[in-house]
Amino acid sequence: MPTILIVEDNDMNLDMLSRRLQRKGFDVTAARDGQAGVKAARDLRPDLILMDMSLPVLDGWAATRAIKANAETRAIPVIALTAHAMDADREKALAAGCDDFHTKPIDLPGLLEKIARLLAG
Repeated sequence: MPTILIVEDNDMNLDMLSRRLQRKGFDVTAARDGQAGVKAARDLRPDLILMDMSLPVLDGWAATRAIKANAETRAIPVIALTAHAMDADREKALAAGCDDFHTKPIDLPGLLEKIARLLAG
């Protein structure tokens, strides 16, 4: 069962996404800010990270850069989650090291396709 780390500070978003992913068979863990997300990535080594980009303490861009800069965590796929749907936002997330980009509100079938593709390598 693949482990997904969700880095999200919004309780409603975190609860909804966690429950939906668990029903699909994923083991889900969470971090509430970017700094905690970097630590969880290092400590837990999840199979994939869903990274909100607007986070307290350390934003998603900086957290992703830190994860991708660490040899122990750089191979973990990161999908950026954001309400900002402009091409520039996508480019900024990919430049920070995200492997893919998904807009909010979450379209679960589309997100599951991206997760499956990244987990397959």
